[in-house]
Amino acid sequence: MPIVPARPFQEQLRALPGRSGVYIFRGAKGQVIYVGKAASLKNRVRSYFGSPHSFEPKTRRLVKQIADLEYIVTGTTQEALILEATLVKRHQPFFNVRLKDDKHYPYLKIDLSQPWPRVEITRRVLEDGARYFGPFASAGSVRRTLDLVKKLFPWRSCTKTITGTDPRPCLDYYIHRCIGPCASLCTKDEYDAVLQQVIMFLEGRTDEVTRDLRRQMLQTSEALQFERAARLRDQIGAIERTTERQVMEVRERVDMDVFGLAREDQEASVQVFFVRRGNVIGRDNFALDGAAEEPDDHVLASFIEQFYQSAAYVPQRVLLPTPIADQPLIEQWLSQRRGKRVELVVPQRGEKRALVQTAADNAREALQLARAKWLADTGKKRQALEELQEELNLPALPSRIECYDISNIQGTSAVGSMVVFIDGQPRPQEYRRFRIKTVAGANDFAMMQEVLKRRFARAGQALGADVGARLVSPGEAGGAPPAADKGRPIECDESFGAVPDLVIVDGGKGQVSAAHDAMRNLGVGHIPLAGLAKRFEELYVKDVSEPIVLPRTSQALYLVQRIRDEAHRFAITYHRGVRQKAGMRSALDAVPGVGPKRKKALLRKFGSVKAIREASADEIAATPGFTRSLAEKVLEGL
Repeated sequence: MPIVPARPFQEQLRALPGRSGVYIFRGAKGQVIYVGKAASLKNRVRSYFGSPHSFEPKTRRLVKQIADLEYIVTGTTQEALILEATLVKRHQPFFNVRLKDDKHYPYLKIDLSQPWPRVEITRRVLEDGARYFGPFASAGSVRRTLDLVKKLFPWRSCTKTITGTDPRPCLDYYIHRCIGPCASLCTKDEYDAVLQQVIMFLEGRTDEVTRDLRRQMLQTSEALQFERAARLRDQIGAIERTTERQVMEVRERVDMDVFGLAREDQEASVQVFFVRRGNVIGRDNFALDGAAEEPDDHVLASFIEQFYQSAAYVPQRVLLPTPIADQPLIEQWLSQRRGKRVELVVPQRGEKRALVQTAADNAREALQLARAKWLADTGKKRQALEELQEELNLPALPSRIECYDISNIQGTSAVGSMVVFIDGQPRPQEYRRFRIKTVAGANDFAMMQEVLKRRFARAGQALGADVGARLVSPGEAGGAPPAADKGRPIECDESFGAVPDLVIVDGGKGQVSAAHDAMRNLGVGHIPLAGLAKRFEELYVKDVSEPIVLPRTSQALYLVQRIRDEAHRFAITYHRGVRQKAGMRSALDAVPGVGPKRKKALLRKFGSVKAIREASADEIAATPGFTRSLAEKVLEGL
């Protein structure tokens, strides 16, 4: 059975041509929800209305929402690619990967047709003969570059009409930020030379700029114009110091853009390094929407289409972390835009691979920084808590939120985690870790019940319940944990006396039902409970059959995702430690004659089972309590 009845679209599907083009799906309110390109519109669009079994979850959700469709025929698949990027940028469809907040990204513009050009910020690239540089990811990025260029080169920043008849120049002239065309203190050629230096600097040709300035410095000093020569010397020094801070050398003197991709749950970030003549002269970071459940090759391809559709410059080579969808087509399109061949390359080793990895690391840092900024924004946290209260119909603002997660591999080394957020802010000193004791096999529901029983034992005792349990110290996992992560026995843990305003478990209906049963049996079933299902990011609450779907742009969704991800991270970290310790213990326990004391002596001396296995029999025999024959048994057993 098709997901969407084909009947409303039968006539449109029959009329679809077998030519290349762009198809547009609209929702019930007429809004554009998806834009796609196709080499054959007939084959591609009809595929959405066939059997749903092979569809990805995101595609199934898309098809359910299609209320109307239309298409635009293009002459070539390359034209379809360009049109798709244009329509995605214009309509921002929910199911497309798109640049976040992409209205019109800012550029730097130098209009050389003007008699006394300036460096300006603009958000539109026109075919007017002006030089454009960008796009930049934000107004902050472009303003930082503009401020830098202004400090290094004395072009005019005023908007007045230049007549050359002003009695005296403005303050910029006296602090060497302008060469005073308004008062005829420079010629037109001298001013144009400054603008050419700005252009070369923005193109990354800093070596040519400094070489030109050194030539001018020598000429002025030979003409005994020592004050001007000193200013040129200082300008050269400032440019060199600036480029030293930005430069990472690449031996090959080729213009390249280097892309690094970072993803975490629903978020994606792309870092771009701009390499010009072997130097990384700048970088920028772009956040993406709609990347959930999309493979990396499609995410990167969508970004590159939208980025270069409005980019002022296309380099000779583009370095990527992974091959992208429609790579030959995009390569052909970029070559046409540049007017020369453009290569899309996925480097496998060497400095180029290291550069791609550095870009990816920076993209990951940008994601973490965005999260940190969100957590520091009191207004957004308050808004998130209010939205959460409204959506879940909570009796009060969820000031204290506790989230629980289970981590195991087919039931082995099973652990649970509890993280606490107070007023939208993580409280690491109240995080707790649980070692699963009573559940055998891979039963996540029972494990979650055990964790909740042990957590609410203290609160349950006040209501007459009696569940004896102990919270495991993270130190048992092997190695000393950070101070903020330390656990304590429940008997002396005052934090368990605090009753949460909301409990979140990682999972859907099943997890919520199991958790509610455990809490109800302890007398704390009145505490609000919700489950966050990872695949669709839907919230489930008890006694409600349909999930609560938070808007993708809501602060509440962002908050619960952060809380869930933190609980998952905390559980995984503990699980790895427990698994590692269990592996070390079982390997040595299997050796006859090696008891707890001898095992401890070996691990203290060698540090790991791997190091023991690689040691010689003489080295093991030199350990207190060991003989040569026992050392040989250890090596044989390992």
